[in-house]
Amino acid sequence: MNLVTEITGPVAVIGDVHGQVEKLGIVLDAIQDAPDFERRWVVFAGDFVDRGPDTRGCLDMVLEFLEYHPQTTAVAGNHDLAMAASLGLVPTPEYSNWSGRWLDHYNAQATFESYGVEFGDLEGLRQAMPVEQQQFLARLPWIVEHPQYLVVHAGLDPHTSCDMQVKILRQKDFTLNRPQWLCEKNYAEQDVPEDCEKTVISGHVWVPKVVMRRRKILCDTTGGVEGHLSAVLLPEMQVLNSGGGRLSCQPAAPAAHQAASAPAESRGWWKIW
Repeated sequence: MNLVTEITGPVAVIGDVHGQVEKLGIVLDAIQDAPDFERRWVVFAGDFVDRGPDTRGCLDMVLEFLEYHPQTTAVAGNHDLAMAASLGLVPTPEYSNWSGRWLDHYNAQATFESYGVEFGDLEGLRQAMPVEQQQFLARLPWIVEHPQYLVVHAGLDPHTSCDMQVKILRQKDFTLNRPQWLCEKNYAEQDVPEDCEKTVISGHVWVPKVVMRRRKILCDTTGGVEGHLSAVLLPEMQVLNSGGGRLSCQPAAPAAHQAASAPAESRGWWKIW
């Protein structure tokens, strides 16, 4: 499974899912009801695993949706990299100590529970994890490129050339101890590089609602802990979210009005988890 990294046309970018399978189902149904679904790319901004209640179910749902709607892709988040490295799914050096960091600092208990494996049993978790899920995590790109947008989990370094960073991100350098484009929280508050002419869309840092600034969109509206999962429709600049079992759709910035909510009904493309 090789995920597409260069896309065109309308896009829906989904914020950090973190095992929140019920919220994800509502958002995916909402995207399916949005205009131009057949030609719209669906892009996940990373962090599928940890914190939320059902990492396994979340990955199953994503893989099923990818089969249903092939114009779907994703970037890796720091939680995804930490899990993949801890299970030996990607070739990271020993000095990185990803397994120690993942178990100590990434709220991974829920991930083990979702597979029915005792917390800390890395070999047991790898054996319990379907091969398709392992391949998905191992092959997640670090950047998705669009003529108008760049999707990177944590964002770009404002003090380094955009072109240089994009070239590095395309290569996925697993020898880096802490890839800043997946891990650095400060990028959320900083501007994009001066030479970056595209809008950078990222998750990673929890915000109470989608933030849209000049050439920057932040879309992690749950942090895997609370709030509604969001997706940003582009170029419409609209937000879909999973609020309260009902679908909300409103202009992201500034909001002059809010569209009426409509019930989110299952489209039947995923299993009942």
